[in-house]
Amino acid sequence: MSLNDTPSGERLHIGFFGTRNAGKSSLVNAVTGQDLAVVSDVMGTTTDPVYKAMELLPLGPVEIIDTPGFDDVGELGELRVKKTRRILAKTDIAVLVADITRPLSDCDNELIRLFKERDIPYIIAYNKSDLSTKSFDSKNEITVSAKNNTNIFQLKEKIAALADNQNNNKRIIGDLISKNDLLVLVTPIDAAAPKGRMILPQVQTLRDILDSNAMALFTTEFELQETLNKLAKPPKMVITDSQAFAVVNSIVPQNVPLTSFSILMARYKGFLESAVKGASAIKSLQSGDKILISEGCTHHRQCGDIGSVKLPALLKKFTGKELSVELSSGRDFPEDLSGFSLVIHCGACMLNEKEMLYRRNLAELQNVPFTNYGIALAYLNGILKRTISIFPDLLELL
Repeated sequence: MSLNDTPSGERLHIGFFGTRNAGKSSLVNAVTGQDLAVVSDVMGTTTDPVYKAMELLPLGPVEIIDTPGFDDVGELGELRVKKTRRILAKTDIAVLVADITRPLSDCDNELIRLFKERDIPYIIAYNKSDLSTKSFDSKNEITVSAKNNTNIFQLKEKIAALADNQNNNKRIIGDLISKNDLLVLVTPIDAAAPKGRMILPQVQTLRDILDSNAMALFTTEFELQETLNKLAKPPKMVITDSQAFAVVNSIVPQNVPLTSFSILMARYKGFLESAVKGASAIKSLQSGDKILISEGCTHHRQCGDIGSVKLPALLKKFTGKELSVELSSGRDFPEDLSGFSLVIHCGACMLNEKEMLYRRNLAELQNVPFTNYGIALAYLNGILKRTISIFPDLLELL
């Protein structure tokens, strides 16, 4: 996968924040070298967050986010400020763009407080240095001029330094396997499978296996039995799409570890333990309970869609209750979850870890159980213990 193809969930999210007319959009354009954001002397020109996925040297693949002014006013202004606050949930590194010709405002200081509260590394970029003789240069401060392109490279270097501190070398599967291990990956081909392509978690898992100098063998659930028959010895592990759990579980010998792409993604995004705990709420669901089924991406829902069709049907069959199911997708995730009895989220391959943990935390703060597709499907098929056995510490949660 090239840098240009790096998914949003794997990109460093850099948010530019500040008050109206501090020069956020001008600085974004200077940093990116593109006319990404509309620039105007009129206060409040940026009315909605502007996203741009790109390769930004020396950082590599990033997602730049230009936000509306945090001091916007009026009814629409309040909505814009709310959207800006929402961006904090997915921000890996924040750049506070301040006007060097005036002291930091109450809004600037409130943003700094929020950065610290949410543990977001940040830099204060004092813009419009062409209008002032003041100078700032410290670990998290710098004087810049978007107009004259002053210290733009140095700003990017400071952002890169913060990014280096965030590298955690997390793996999807590589830390669980050894050189020359053979893994069988089961990838159903149905109406929902992208024609000519594989879904992102499958590609990411394959790459991690190859990076570990191990081997991967792909097959569908219908050829799985014949595939296993042709192997000289059992594979190290079988990883399947969660939708095929029932069939795959009946074929794979009990002595061969079995898990799913979705379960691995839950660990990779940092919420596997919460997902395992949350799944137990399924047995307590009652008629009339509301379930939120959420996906991190947007796609055309087809017949047999897992979120809108398969999961609701399995929940009804398992519980024997009449449940109310609501759907959300993409950036649309409700902040008020108090009316829900359970949240079931996708594997979140298109969301970065910050965003995913924000959603998990929203649920936990409101005492709403939170799980994901893979864990829920394993639970509904009665094989949750088997599918998380590769993580022994989690077994005590069952």
